[in-house]
Amino acid sequence: MNKNSLLVELFVEELPPKALKKLGEAFAGVLRDQLVAQGLAEAGSVLTPYASPRRLAAHLTHVAERAADKAVSQKLMPVAVGLDASGQPTPALLKRLGALGADASAVPGLKRAMDGKAEALFYESTAKGATLAEGLQKALAEAIAKLPIPKVMSYQLESGCELPGWSSVSFVRPAHGLVALHGDAVVAIEALGLKAGRDTHGHRFEAAVDPVALRDANSYALQLQDEGAVIASFEARRAEIARQLAAAAVKVGGGSVPIHDDALLDEVTALVERPNVLVCGFEPEFLEVPQECLILTMKANQKYFPLLDAQAKLTNKFLVVSNITPDDASAVIQGNERVVRPRLADAKFFFDQDRKKSLASRVESLGKVVYHNKLGTQGERVQRVMHIARGIAEKLGDATVAAQATQAAQLAKADLVTDMVGEFPELQGTMGRYYALHDGLDAAVADAIEDHYKPRFAGDELPRNGVGLVVALADKLETLVGMFGIGNLPTGDRDPFALRRHALGVIRMLIEKDLALGLDALLQDAAAQFSTIDGFDSSKATVELRDFILDRLAGSLREQGASAQEVDAVLAPLPQRLGEVPKLLAAVRAFAALPAAAALAAANKRIGNILKKAPEADAHVSEMLLQEPAEKALHAAMAQVVPAANAQFDAGDYTGSLQTLAALREPVDAFFTDVMVNAEQADLRLNRLGLLMSLHAAMNRVAQLERLAA
Repeated sequence: MNKNSLLVELFVEELPPKALKKLGEAFAGVLRDQLVAQGLAEAGSVLTPYASPRRLAAHLTHVAERAADKAVSQKLMPVAVGLDASGQPTPALLKRLGALGADASAVPGLKRAMDGKAEALFYESTAKGATLAEGLQKALAEAIAKLPIPKVMSYQLESGCELPGWSSVSFVRPAHGLVALHGDAVVAIEALGLKAGRDTHGHRFEAAVDPVALRDANSYALQLQDEGAVIASFEARRAEIARQLAAAAVKVGGGSVPIHDDALLDEVTALVERPNVLVCGFEPEFLEVPQECLILTMKANQKYFPLLDAQAKLTNKFLVVSNITPDDASAVIQGNERVVRPRLADAKFFFDQDRKKSLASRVESLGKVVYHNKLGTQGERVQRVMHIARGIAEKLGDATVAAQATQAAQLAKADLVTDMVGEFPELQGTMGRYYALHDGLDAAVADAIEDHYKPRFAGDELPRNGVGLVVALADKLETLVGMFGIGNLPTGDRDPFALRRHALGVIRMLIEKDLALGLDALLQDAAAQFSTIDGFDSSKATVELRDFILDRLAGSLREQGASAQEVDAVLAPLPQRLGEVPKLLAAVRAFAALPAAAALAAANKRIGNILKKAPEADAHVSEMLLQEPAEKALHAAMAQVVPAANAQFDAGDYTGSLQTLAALREPVDAFFTDVMVNAEQADLRLNRLGLLMSLHAAMNRVAQLERLAA
């Protein structure tokens, strides 16, 4: 069977740049999957997706002209229904065969096989394999239907339709061409009112020929590059831009490097078909503005790549990725410099104007900014964060941090009412730090104003000092407690206030900084600041929120490699100091690897079940009432092992404590083999229960070991 490479291309108007990469991957991926499912392509066929601003395409190797025929076995009906007592076909069977294009002559060839408890009749036939035209038509329709289109456009067709100028189709952008080549042959398919051919189009301005007549499927990328001045592959174009950016930075000199931003690189890759990197510049006086402002305006508004020097400081040079390559690029360079200048002037104006008022003078304005209709204004929120921050710092026993954290919490949101943050919300916190330093505030306070939003995302760094840590913790707790208290909880697909991220931020700060703070106490103190809010539910803000935070912690620990049983064992006793969790988990994981672990975990579970049924028991043990050798041996072993394990626990050596307790395996096994716990004599029974209660308490100081039992 003839197998060749297949090329399919949709030529369209400019696609949305932020979605282009996903669109290209989805288009090619669905096409490949559909062709493989129909037997037209091999599982090992090599797929190459292409995506440029004006095209989505896919190249697939080893595609057949026709899929192989398939043997098909169709269940008809139970034998008792299809054949009468004499073995002749019933009308029901003949009707079913007729629907399949067969008649009574097929009855002798029907296969009998068990289907559940009854024997059934099966009709075996051969299904013709799909032709490439049939299969590709279906695959292309599926690929178009499954595209992750951000917003669909409807437009009218001008030709090749029932009502030219009236018939409409829907797609991400108007489509103007369809190519489908199997080897060098056109595959007769249609889509979006277009019939497939071999002609495509290159660069709008720099193509050597138009249209580009593709020779065959394998020449697609090379012909587009040579004749159409287009790098069709998204990844190849991205790599070429990165190469040119690095080369241009070297040419500028001084250790310059372009700013690293994968999202910006992806977006620019989706904006150009033939990249040409040019070096531009702006007046050095703009560098007086904080570099974050200049970088943001160049990246967000103009899609430029700012250049940083060897010390990671912004220079007055930037790189432009142009879509044209003129012999004299001076006009392009001057045009981009002329465009960016007003943007930078705006940033300088905002910065100069904002510094005319202190941050402290702006706090009052926060009282006019609504935070949430049930939780009040940003001004009220600031007061709550201040009280929570002061309480946290006092618990940590640092009066200086308490004073600075209170001040930082009061000023942390003040930059929200500045012109710069109004124009660039992404700079909240960052500008607060600059304005705080301009106001002469302590560097620790200024840093805390910027850092109180951290960690902003997974893997982000934590606040750089103790003041920032306290304010960041207070800010996240205020958000979590407030939202849970009014029932504004995250759902499966919605979390508008980023409560999951805030919970993980609280967890990271408590654990990574090993803060001596209890989770319950933190939540209760934060909830107390909402006492005047109507409809605030303290139970949701404490108990439900605590479970939510611990659930996030459990998920994080499992992602780091711990088993569900190990995590449950550590978190079930509800450790109040989350900073202890890593050490507790390490101890449990080391214990679980010991030969004695399984038996002790099972015994611990058994003890727990016994004690649940014996509410009258206490931990008192009388040696006079120990009668059986096994219970005497267990008591003696505990007298030696438990004090040593407790000493290790008190010293923070949780791993050593559990490993010491592992020595109790043999006496525990012997106790359950030889001793009747629920003896008829009440004093003996209570004494044995007391022994088990003492053992249970000793074994569960580090974690609930019964959770390790299978």
